[in-house]
Amino acid sequence: MFPVERPRRLRRSEVLRRMVRETELSASDFIYPVFVCPGRGVRDPIQAMPGCFRLSVEEAAAEGEEALSLGVPAVILFGIPPHKDAEGSGAWAEDGIVQEAVRALKRQVPGLFVITDVCLCEYTDHGHCGKIDKGEVLNDPTLALLARTAISQARAGADMVAPSDMMDGRVAAIRRALDEQGLTQTPILSYAAKYASAFYGPFREAAGSTPQFGDRKAYQMDPANAREAMREVALDLQEGADLIMVKPALPCLDIIRRVREAFQVPVAAYQVSGEYSMISAAAERGWVDRKLVILESLTAIRRAGADLVLTYFAKEAASLLKAG
Repeated sequence: MFPVERPRRLRRSEVLRRMVRETELSASDFIYPVFVCPGRGVRDPIQAMPGCFRLSVEEAAAEGEEALSLGVPAVILFGIPPHKDAEGSGAWAEDGIVQEAVRALKRQVPGLFVITDVCLCEYTDHGHCGKIDKGEVLNDPTLALLARTAISQARAGADMVAPSDMMDGRVAAIRRALDEQGLTQTPILSYAAKYASAFYGPFREAAGSTPQFGDRKAYQMDPANAREAMREVALDLQEGADLIMVKPALPCLDIIRRVREAFQVPVAAYQVSGEYSMISAAAERGWVDRKLVILESLTAIRRAGADLVLTYFAKEAASLLKAG
């Protein structure tokens, strides 16, 4: 009897393949990263990320409106301030670039869910994610600055804050500060397992956040470690995180799967700038089919266990899914 089981029977037609498909991809799974910069009418192309731009506030609002019209429910904002200093004070300024963008988005696109990145690297003149003393990034003194940033962003109207700095104890500090200010309903999406990855290069060009000395390996995770990721996630949840994130996504599919199986909370994964740029560059040269690779890569991230995917392909992927 050859063979008793014939799995190919379930692959014979597109209709049947759709009917038995295990992982569904939807625009509602996506969070769209947006870079906001000073000025008016600015759409400044990011060289290392073709198709992505640094946007002035009103352009960012228009981008958010377009994303929502395609079914993408949320954006996450990254700010490029007009001035930088040692502490990154632009991160919590009342008239800071992200705060202004939040207000514009909530005013012009009220149905859009707005998340803000809580970190200092885009705002410091040294490019690191915390306060510096004698060349070392200080953990505990940085916590107050991160909490101050989260409060400022939430007061501006952010629906969720997302600390990405990887300082120990920052989730607890932010949760306590938000609660003390009466912002008890503001959830925290923690970059819980954030690796010191080589895939972040294009982002650093886009945000102007390349460290001016050293690297971030003393606070971001070693890409060789998996058990450590589980510990980081557990700690952040104990401290009050509502959702957690794994970053980067495709190099960490195994981590996404382990986190999904171990914790009963929503899991996000960040398809980072290097992943976007590699796919874009290969497609530009005709080496891969851009549309198919975009959808396959996002499906892989969802299949690994991510509930939400932060991706620069969000609008494009949503359009592809809508087109069928």
